[in-house]
Amino acid sequence: MDTPSNTKVWDTRRRRKEQKLQSVQRNGKIINTEDTVSMLEKLLSPGSKVVLEGNNQKQADFLGRMLAEVNPDVVQDLHMIIPSMSIPEHLDIFEKGIARKLDFSYSGAQSLRISQLLEDGALEIGAVHTYIELYSRLYVDLIPDVVMVAGYYADREGNLYTGPSTEDTPALVEAAAFHDGIVIAQVNEILDDPKDLPRVDIPGSWIDIIVKSDRPFFIEPLFTRDPRQIKNQHVLMAMMALKGIYGKHGVQTLNHGIGFNTAAIELLLPTYGEELGLKGKICTNWCLNPHPTLIPAIESGWVQSVHCFGGELGMEKYIEARPDIFF
Repeated sequence: MDTPSNTKVWDTRRRRKEQKLQSVQRNGKIINTEDTVSMLEKLLSPGSKVVLEGNNQKQADFLGRMLAEVNPDVVQDLHMIIPSMSIPEHLDIFEKGIARKLDFSYSGAQSLRISQLLEDGALEIGAVHTYIELYSRLYVDLIPDVVMVAGYYADREGNLYTGPSTEDTPALVEAAAFHDGIVIAQVNEILDDPKDLPRVDIPGSWIDIIVKSDRPFFIEPLFTRDPRQIKNQHVLMAMMALKGIYGKHGVQTLNHGIGFNTAAIELLLPTYGEELGLKGKICTNWCLNPHPTLIPAIESGWVQSVHCFGGELGMEKYIEARPDIFF
C-alpha cells in the first residue's frame, strides 16, 4: 500500500517522464533514426538506471551504439542493467564515462574487458545475478528509469512484435511501464497498418518511443550445434543418462540445457533409445529452443511437443512446417 511519501515519489517520476517525452516527441511515438543520439541525451539524466536489452540472443545493438555516441558532458554515470554483456558497445560507454555502475548476469566474450575496466576503476559492479534474480530486482530495488529493447516490427501506436526471440523482453518492459519509466524500442520495420503485425507481443501502451534502426538487430545463434563436435565422452554420458536416469525414472517432460552433451542425448534417442525400448516412455514433451540435433527425434516420432522460449537462426522454416510439434 502506498504511503503519502511513496505517492509523492511516483507523482514526481510521472511528471518527469511526461516532461522528457514532450521534449522529444514530434511525430507521435516515432523518432527519426538520425535523431536517436539527441533523443537519448534529452531522455537520460546523470545517474539514471538504464536497462539495455541483451539476452542470450537478441541485442538492442542499435540503441547500444547510439548510447555510446552521446555527449558524456550531458549524460554520465549511468547505472546500466544489461542481462547479457555481448557486444563491445556495452563496455564502450564505461570507457567514455557515460556509464559507471553495472548489474548483469552473463558476460561471455566481454568478461576480460570487464575485468580490465574494473582494474582501471572505470566500472563498478553492483552485482552479478542469475537471470531470474536480475529480472525480479527490476520490480524491487533496481526499478529502471529507461528501458531499451529490440523488436522486429512495430506499428505507429507502438505495438511491438518481438518474434521468436521474445525471451526476457516483456519482463524488462513491464518493469518500466508500470513504474513511470520510459520504454524505447528499436525495430527493423515500422508498419503503417496494425493488421500487418503477425501478433502483438508488447502492447503499445507500454512503449513510449519507437525508432527504426539502421540495420536489423543482432541475433547470436547459440543453440545450433555441429554434431561433428560431439565427442566420445559426450556419447557415453548420453547413454548413461538415457538408461540410468531418463529410462529408470520415466522422464517425459524436460527442459534440456545447452551443450554437446545434451545434443548427444537428442541424437541417440532414435538409435540407442530405440534399442532400449524407451520410445513413447521418455522425452516426449520438451521446453527448449529449436535446434537441428532434435530433428531426428522429431521425425522418428519420439517428440510430441516442444515449447520454445526463443528461436534459433536457420530453424524458422522447419518450425513452420511442424506446427503439430512447435505449437
